[in-house]
Amino acid sequence: MIKEHTAGNPMDETQKWTNLTRANMSDLLAREGFKVSRNVVRKLLKNNGYVKRKPLKNKAGGGHVDRNSQFERIAELKDIYTAEGNPILSVDTKKKEKIGNLSREGKIYTTETVEVYDHDFPSLAEGVAVPHTVYDQARNEAYVTVGTSRDTSEFACDSLRHWWYNYGILYYANATSILMRMDGGGSNSSRHYIFKQDLQALATEIGVEIRVAHYPPYTSKWNPVEHKAFPHITRALQGVVLTSHQLTKELIETTTTKKGLKVFASINTFANFDLSQK
Repeated sequence: MIKEHTAGNPMDETQKWTNLTRANMSDLLAREGFKVSRNVVRKLLKNNGYVKRKPLKNKAGGGHVDRNSQFERIAELKDIYTAEGNPILSVDTKKKEKIGNLSREGKIYTTETVEVYDHDFPSLAEGVAVPHTVYDQARNEAYVTVGTSRDTSEFACDSLRHWWYNYGILYYANATSILMRMDGGGSNSSRHYIFKQDLQALATEIGVEIRVAHYPPYTSKWNPVEHKAFPHITRALQGVVLTSHQLTKELIETTTTKKGLKVFASINTFANFDLSQK
């Protein structure tokens, strides 16, 4: 019945899929004289190995000849910093969130329907929230600085500065060096001199060496903040209309997990406008 509506992987004969819905299959069966419900169709599909799935983002978009050696070096640095009692941070900027009466993914419990604009055009937004995140895996704590304009190197360093003066200097008073693991793009680009310049200025200011370990190209998903903090922050924001930066901050701070993740948030009110990042 579904043979004409089935495709498959030419390299793996066991991997097949169909574009028919359960309702379509129920109708096709009815034409053949078999009147069955959608639930029966679901059971038949399951018995034949068909389960509804969505594509899994798991394949790298490219590679790098030094990928493995860089991962080994990052692991080596992690062991060294752990033994010395120095902080190891995972740093990245989460997806920007539009501020305003705009629709958002997810559902929440409400007593009435929440009405928003019928389109999500950027021009309808009242602003943007840029959640730059510093994650301390040893403490299982994330520190989010909500930017109000652009994700620049200056903003990234403002976020790191905020972490140090409000948390780092208390937890790691005897630190001689800080290890920061991050990808090679965005505000912390491995290619932009401006980030290195701003980071050096920060290191000089706080009197502590800062060492950056960039993940190889196409491997940013291995950065701990990507899977230890971001999914949970996303869940805290899901379905809520973000009408202000303050509300965004408060929702981010409600993030928690069964493993004890704590999230602290603040709002960065500087302009964060850097012409070199245009």
